[in-house]
Amino acid sequence: MPLSLQEISDRIEIQDLLVRYARAIDAQDYALLDTCFTPDALVDYTTSGGIKGSYPEVREWLGKALAQFDAMLHLLGNSVVELDGDTARARTAVYNPMGKAGPDGPVEFFTVVADYVDRLVRTADGWRIAERFEEQRFLQGGMPRTLTNPV
Repeated sequence: MPLSLQEISDRIEIQDLLVRYARAIDAQDYALLDTCFTPDALVDYTTSGGIKGSYPEVREWLGKALAQFDAMLHLLGNSVVELDGDTARARTAVYNPMGKAGPDGPVEFFTVVADYVDRLVRTADGWRIAERFEEQRFLQGGMPRTLTNPV
């Protein structure tokens, strides 16, 4: 069955939202990140060593945790979106190499491979993430020795 214009628009807007999230995280642009979540969103990064909490709590933690990194890139793919009117569910694969300079200088890298499992809602400002669960598939490499978790 062909997609309606609304369904096509919704899918493009949701894809743009997911990419905007990745750009915001990699640039540590928290004003841009605010455009990705509802103010009362529930975010759970615990399977990758992060925290679970309301978006404002997680945003504060992200500011401290991500500031430690010298390099990071969130690559998204294999996104499945199920639309249901003004709500949607999405599961998106993420490949996330991150690096921090070691005590002797060279950057130590590790990679998180996970799925973002999202519940999305249409708001007056467009699609937003209302719930996000990062479901880690595996971690490649070890955490850099100089990394601390500000939990």
